[in-house]
Amino acid sequence: MAVSKLGGGFLFTMNLNFSKYHGAGNDFIMIWNLDGSIQLTDEQIRRLCNRHMGIGSDGLILLESCDSADFYVNFYNPDASQSFCGNGSRCAFKMAFDRGIISEAAQFKAIDGMHEGIKKGDHWSIRMNDVHTMEAFQSGMFLNTGSPHIVLPVENLQDLDVVAEARKIRYSERFALQGVNVNFVERVGQVLHIRTYERGVEDETLACGTGITAAALAMAELGGEDTALLQVRARGGDLEVAFAKCEGGYSDIWLTGPAVHVYDGQIEGV
Repeated sequence: MAVSKLGGGFLFTMNLNFSKYHGAGNDFIMIWNLDGSIQLTDEQIRRLCNRHMGIGSDGLILLESCDSADFYVNFYNPDASQSFCGNGSRCAFKMAFDRGIISEAAQFKAIDGMHEGIKKGDHWSIRMNDVHTMEAFQSGMFLNTGSPHIVLPVENLQDLDVVAEARKIRYSERFALQGVNVNFVERVGQVLHIRTYERGVEDETLACGTGITAAALAMAELGGEDTALLQVRARGGDLEVAFAKCEGGYSDIWLTGPAVHVYDGQIEGV
């Protein structure tokens, strides 16, 4: 797709083809860009992700070529900021598989470095980066799993006003500039139930891969557990996090769950 400059801004001169994928309800605009011909401005990204004026999504991914890996996951939040995205990367892995450029295993690169992917039946698993730093925060933990996360254990999760409570932290003096994702977690039996407010989206989402990973590690740390596999239930579906406790943190971290191709489309005049 060609892009032309007009009056200091950019206009598409051709229609934009895209696919819609979701991972446990965490939905993404996926753009096949192996030839690098598609370049989007921040304003275009914000418009495309807007649920009223565009396609609507929790983020946008340009799947691009990479010399050192099978592909590159170029992820943008709806406000056009960038970070690593766990569920988005799992969807990119599935898209690469759907388009036939990889088999049931892959290596891909993202903003935070190299990752692996493995297809497990109808689920899609990616290896997250090791986590070596956690900080106590209120009753929970602050840690980074590719994006910064606060994890707070709570009771009566379903009755919680997630947006109101999360914004007190997200827009506090410490986090107002860079932002932070806020996760509220309740353990019910052997399952962690989670609700997440995501920076960049600035709202609650149905799931968050880096948040689910952060919740599993933080709850294991707070509980003094060596559990190597935790089931996590988000509002949009179930995922699991496998990990190994190591000196000074956690390694061999894998996030596994569903990734679904919803539809293909075309949008014009963005």
